[in-house]
Amino acid sequence: MKARASRHPVTRFLLWFVALATAAVLLMHLWFAAWLVWYRTHPPLETAFMAQELSRLQAARPDYRLRYQWVDYAHISVHLKRAVLAAEDTRFTEHGGIDWDGVRHAFDRNRAAGSTVAGGSTISQQLARNLFLSGQRSYVRKAREASITLMLEQVLEKQRILELYLNVAEWGEGVFGAEAAAQHIFGKSAAELSAWEAADLAARLPRPRYYDTHGRTDWLRQYSGIIQSRMHQVQLP
Repeated sequence: MKARASRHPVTRFLLWFVALATAAVLLMHLWFAAWLVWYRTHPPLETAFMAQELSRLQAARPDYRLRYQWVDYAHISVHLKRAVLAAEDTRFTEHGGIDWDGVRHAFDRNRAAGSTVAGGSTISQQLARNLFLSGQRSYVRKAREASITLMLEQVLEKQRILELYLNVAEWGEGVFGAEAAAQHIFGKSAAELSAWEAADLAARLPRPRYYDTHGRTDWLRQYSGIIQSRMHQVQLP
């Protein structure tokens, strides 16, 4: 019986390539998982999005420093927690990281409009993106975002996810987190925010740099009013 012929060199190369690519993906996800375990008890010193923004801003002003100050969950106004959930993710306590109903709704709206007019990202997805990924849009990034989100939901409790999000979200040019935003816009701590101030901040999240420059537009006032009317409907973790 003849010995089996050895594999073609191209086949061997492809097998090695697939094996190495698989190993690289696994190592990358282990790296993400290790950081998520760290974030269970430690605040981020900097996120990927913060680093990207700091690099952009320092290109014009080398001495530029971000405004970012971590505050614990208990020191953030309950109004802001409710406002952000009402604006960004009303089903936060119900889904496992990805709100498939929200994704389908956003897809239907975008298809009807013929362009991207709605997003389906949950707070967990936004946190995954802010912590680890760039702002560049691609299918590869969305796939990484989804996988990190699912890990994030397994490693972190819902309250910790919201706490992290409120502390790293962008609220203006170089302004990150609820404490820096409250001080920057209202001259007070995040713990002291009223219901209407919290709704105002939540309404800025889709376009924080725009509103940092243009101030409280008519649309922002209208949207913040809608958010305030919905705040009592959301469930806090």
